[in-house]
Amino acid sequence: MSFYWIKTHLLIKKLFSQYIWDLPNNEKKVYLTFDDGPTPEITEWVLKQLELHNAKATFFCLGKNIEAHPSIFGKLIQKKHTIGNHTFNHLNGWKTSDEDYTKNILLCENSIKNHKIEINHSEPKLFRPPYGKIKSVQAKKLKNEGYKIIMWDVLSADFDQTITEEKCLKNVVSNIKPGSIVVFHDSVKAFKNLEYTLPKVLEYLDKNNFQCEAI
Repeated sequence: MSFYWIKTHLLIKKLFSQYIWDLPNNEKKVYLTFDDGPTPEITEWVLKQLELHNAKATFFCLGKNIEAHPSIFGKLIQKKHTIGNHTFNHLNGWKTSDEDYTKNILLCENSIKNHKIEINHSEPKLFRPPYGKIKSVQAKKLKNEGYKIIMWDVLSADFDQTITEEKCLKNVVSNIKPGSIVVFHDSVKAFKNLEYTLPKVLEYLDKNNFQCEAI
């Protein structure tokens, strides 16, 4: 497994201040996010866990999964969670031409629009680059088109199949604070860790009077 930070270093946040890493506040609000869905059964399980705790979240969806599972995507809208763009095919911006990257994001944007019952044009357009890898020129183009680029403060590392479920849980509860944007994945690969971690994180947040909000 390649190196990654669990807690995004302050220096990184300062060097790349054009991206949103956290949303500091004095109200103990935190922001749980889920990448790579919608995924049959898994996304629906996530929705049930969130509902048990009256929690809202942000789902960064892949266009190909929206097209494959529109009814599950519809449930995200119905439950009033926020939707973000995660490209159509989970592209690595560092390894993709700027033109192809932009086209892939537009494909995902079209999937979101086509399957949303109502479009709120005042709602911010959110984008998270897969792997967190995006070129500055790609980011500039997206920002010019009205996108907010959402990174993260805490990485659960649920995708890492070499870590234990307990380590995944510790990654979150040891690092979360008011304003933290936390990354999970509603994917098959991550589900072993997610299934153990998410309910316990939600219980921890309830116990410590945190509020889970959508971005």
